[in-house]
Amino acid sequence: MHFTLPLTCSSMNLERVLFSQGFGSRRQCRALVADGRVTIEGSVCTDPDADFDPGTLTFVIDGAAWRYREHAYILLNKPAGYECSREPQHHLSVFNLLPPQFATRGVQCVGRLDQDTTGLLLLSDDGQFVHAFTSPKRKVAKVYLATTRHPLDDVQLDALRSGVLLHGEPKPIAAVAAHARSDHALELTVLEGKYHQVKRMVAAAGNRVEALHRERIGGFALPATLAEGAWQWLDEADLAALRTG
Repeated sequence: MHFTLPLTCSSMNLERVLFSQGFGSRRQCRALVADGRVTIEGSVCTDPDADFDPGTLTFVIDGAAWRYREHAYILLNKPAGYECSREPQHHLSVFNLLPPQFATRGVQCVGRLDQDTTGLLLLSDDGQFVHAFTSPKRKVAKVYLATTRHPLDDVQLDALRSGVLLHGEPKPIAAVAAHARSDHALELTVLEGKYHQVKRMVAAAGNRVEALHRERIGGFALPATLAEGAWQWLDEADLAALRTG
């Protein structure tokens, strides 16, 4: 899996920059500039047609600094009680935790976590990136920590490692790895991303998941410093780590 941050074009006017970053329609972006709400290099810019090199551009809107990014690659430490959808059915959307321009520019969840599942959630507006981490043909390892209702034992762990048959599936599905961190804490590594897969696998092995947390995708682990409900940009090193493991 090969992936790098894309190169930017050499010149772009300010209206187009703001539009590409999700700050509204072209008319709304022109109004932001005309109203003196955009600052570049310490000076208010009131010309929406002023040209800049987007690859090195940082702008400030209403006191918040933003660096131009051709594509958005985002990490969210998802809390419980949020749905991975822009049109949630029963709970708040994870997009309520993000600045509104991300939804405007077409950012989507890279796979989904159940509303009660917490932890590492990727989001992007890069279709190639989304496909790379959601396609069934791409075997990307995902590590979960499951809190179980009943104590774990060797019979359950062996079943998870050797494969359990889930309803509607033609053949058993085996975990890449499964071991107990404690009597009720299961670390499970899977390659697939089937509906409620971890919960269904644990149930098929004779236990029940009470809480579920995703810790890692590929070689990239959820940073301990990222608070629940907080987000951050992914940099080149993070993207490289996602490709490994």
